[in-house]
Amino acid sequence: MKKVIKKGNAYFQCEECLLLYKDKTMAEKCERFCKKYKGCNLEITKHAIKVD
Repeated sequence: MKKVIKKGNAYFQCEECLLLYKDKTMAEKCERFCKKYKGCNLEITKHAIKVD
């Protein structure tokens, strides 16, 4: 998980699937799941955000 700045706002990125989250905890959960199962969990990814 890494911190990313986009459009002046800080987000947290899963380094496995590259999805962005406002919440550090969700990004960490996503990354753990992605590493363990080599795929995404819809219950986690529904919290991901889109930054243009």
